[in-house]
Amino acid sequence: MTAMVDLIEAYAADKKAIDLVRLDVAELLGYTDHFVIATGNTDRQVKAIHDGILAGMKADHGTIPRRVEGLPESSWILMDYSDVVVHLFTPDAREYYRLERLWGEAPKHAVWTA
Repeated sequence: MTAMVDLIEAYAADKKAIDLVRLDVAELLGYTDHFVIATGNTDRQVKAIHDGILAGMKADHGTIPRRVEGLPESSWILMDYSDVVVHLFTPDAREYYRLERLWGEAPKHAVWTA
């Protein structure tokens, strides 16, 4: 499972996602093991990060998300890969929803990108 999370994080980082964080929610939730949370500076960049993850996972691994939500607005896009749920935000949306605080008891791993 860690391999899928690592791949998703790499695709997001390739599209210049910022504040990339992994939450291990396996002990807290029954429907997923990890949240990957990332920020794009604008709606357009959030959409580009989504597109990069989608294209990379599909082309390189034959995997598509079970569901995607938020594409029309692109201030918060959710991508459900079953064991990994990806949350892509604009800065304002990330501050508003504060998922890291909501799931504060989950082990948090900052992802370092260049």
